[in-house]
Amino acid sequence: MKLDYTSAIPLHIQLKDIIEKQVAEGIFSEQIPSERQFIGEYNISRSTVREAINLLVREGILEKRHGKGTFVSLKPIHDWLGNLSSTTEAIRDIGMKPGAKLITHYKTIPSTYIQERTGFTEAYFIKRVRYADDIPIGIERHYYPIAIGEELIKYNLDNATLYDLVQNELGIQFAEADQTISSGYLLPEDMEYLDVPANTNVMIAVRIIKDQAGSVVEMEEAFYRSDMYSFKLNLSRKFG
Repeated sequence: MKLDYTSAIPLHIQLKDIIEKQVAEGIFSEQIPSERQFIGEYNISRSTVREAINLLVREGILEKRHGKGTFVSLKPIHDWLGNLSSTTEAIRDIGMKPGAKLITHYKTIPSTYIQERTGFTEAYFIKRVRYADDIPIGIERHYYPIAIGEELIKYNLDNATLYDLVQNELGIQFAEADQTISSGYLLPEDMEYLDVPANTNVMIAVRIIKDQAGSVVEMEEAFYRSDMYSFKLNLSRKFG
């Protein structure tokens, strides 16, 4: 990866993007190269390197350790699009300890948006904080049919995998899911749960899961730290 010295994009932004991509791909997983190494590799000034690194520190992707250098603050969690897996599985797959804490649960009349997506005129709402190695990485907001939600809340939902409970304990088998991924901001009431600066962009994943009969059994709105997730896609081109 190279810098484009003729681009209108400032060099420190280009370097930031390069470093962020290398973190996401696992090229940098612990300590990143020194300022001198970046200066030599990209033929840029020390101030350019520092601006790029400071931006990544402010976003929580890197952290500076006094007298030791700059390190990747969190390992990116690689997930596979097209695979109906749980957050627990995604965290465990990269060698981190998954965790969850129940924040609240109650019956609700969902918003018009959720009603249109699910057909739920009433829903059971469950909200949890998700953790990786005891670090809060996301807020998950689940909407279930009342009957399913009332059964789920009978279990201890701290550190439980909701997918496992629905399928293995309630006997409801998932058949398909529709997922939309975008970028945005945390809801104001959820800011206190994630250790990120104000106005930090997060990854928003909206997933609707159906059972084998085609009925919606869950809608999830999840807000994850963007520095914790990267996605891999297998793409093929059809000829002819």
